[in-house]
Amino acid sequence: MLNMKYTGYIGTYTKRESQGIYSFELDTAERKLTNVRVVAEVNSPTYLKITDDKKYLYSICKEEGDGGVASFTIGENGELTLLNRQLSPGANPCHVNTDQNNRYLFSTNYHKGTVDSYLINPEDGTISPAVSTIQHTGSGPDPRQEKPHVHYAGMTPDEKYLAVADLGSDLLVTYKVNDQGELKEVNRLEVPAGSGPRHIEFHPQLENIAYLVTEFGREVIVLNYDSVDGSFSIVQRVRTVPEDFTENNQGSAIHVSSDGKFVYAGNRGHNSIAVYKTEKNTGKLTLIEITPSEGDWPRDFVLDPSEEFLVVANQESDNLVLFARDKETGQLTLIQKDIHAPEAICLKF
Repeated sequence: MLNMKYTGYIGTYTKRESQGIYSFELDTAERKLTNVRVVAEVNSPTYLKITDDKKYLYSICKEEGDGGVASFTIGENGELTLLNRQLSPGANPCHVNTDQNNRYLFSTNYHKGTVDSYLINPEDGTISPAVSTIQHTGSGPDPRQEKPHVHYAGMTPDEKYLAVADLGSDLLVTYKVNDQGELKEVNRLEVPAGSGPRHIEFHPQLENIAYLVTEFGREVIVLNYDSVDGSFSIVQRVRTVPEDFTENNQGSAIHVSSDGKFVYAGNRGHNSIAVYKTEKNTGKLTLIEITPSEGDWPRDFVLDPSEEFLVVANQESDNLVLFARDKETGQLTLIQKDIHAPEAICLKF
């Protein structure tokens, strides 16, 4: 393995101690995390998106009674410089994403039940005012599903459609995105009632296979994606916590290794990371292990660029945890768990 130092970024709440977006360093030779520091003072930058060329970082932001999205340039030393913001009245969004070519930016709003699309200026990375705002409707049987709670939006691997998870209405909705960035619904899948679909990741090789983690259903749903009409169908459902665990648990993040061999899903409440092996041809999952997150409420985690390591952000215990990852077995081994990171919500390298 090459001896590398990687810079990561932390999206946070700013309700208690946090001052905004933080960065940290992973030293692969020393096998440790260091240098957690504030790189941008922003209110509640809960979710982040870094472009593939590492030029820009986009975040959620909040300002008095308004919420929206912000764009930053990433400097040579990892510093962030604010470019612009787009705000609208009311609660701030919970998730932000772009397409592969950085033409469009998408945000989803848990409180409003909306998905928004914006154009990105190719010259300087700034964000246009929203070009599309879609209001979801519906509810679910869980008391926390009293209305739509749109939680995730991301392009399909073929970049033909935008897949949107509505946790409140138990829906996975597919939209077509036109050249102006406007959204038009083309398909929807009703997932099992009360499951609360939260985040989706696609298999990197089997591009017709996606993995949907549920907030309330204690499971990962394996999906088949049809690129012709943008529809999804359920292939498999697998648990994220042991059968005998009956206390509160809420699914959080889901990530897939770049070789497509392993899937990882976070459990808040059980405070663990579930590790699955994928079946080579079908993408179906087999649970390998459930590893303690070494903190309270693992809101997100991330594989480092070498994929030799996995970093977990525990929101309520304000700590980052470093695991070594076995690329052959997918299993995790604890290395370090004492890194203070206030109100950590999202991790990106």
